[in-house]
Amino acid sequence: MNKSMIALIAAATMLTACNNDKADENGGKSVQTTDEKQTQTENDQQKQPSQTETQSSTKHENWSSLPEYDTIIEKIGNEDYTFNKETDNDGKRVLLIELNGEKQYKTVFVKNTNRLKIIKINGGGEVYDGILK
Repeated sequence: MNKSMIALIAAATMLTACNNDKADENGGKSVQTTDEKQTQTENDQQKQPSQTETQSSTKHENWSSLPEYDTIIEKIGNEDYTFNKETDNDGKRVLLIELNGEKQYKTVFVKNTNRLKIIKINGGGEVYDGILK
């Protein structure tokens, strides 16, 4: 009987000590710390691979490091384009390229073969299809 009573008290103490809810301090409402909110936001962004990331053409530093960037600029010109990442996974990267808020081009870069396809969206068809060096 004593052993079961001690085990019950120990279990109750551990459960109470491990509670991170902070409910008593805030009238029954749980509060997230800034680190928890930032981690949750980062996790939400990682869970949504189709979420569009927008960068203006004046900030092409992020895009210029991509192996296909030079070929894309060579084929479509260096206007004030906005690059939007649609998909970027282990197999391929799909970018949508906009000019003045209108989608102009779609690029598909297959990573394992280094094949790049550039497609003009509004009736232009395929602009480029080749393997990068």
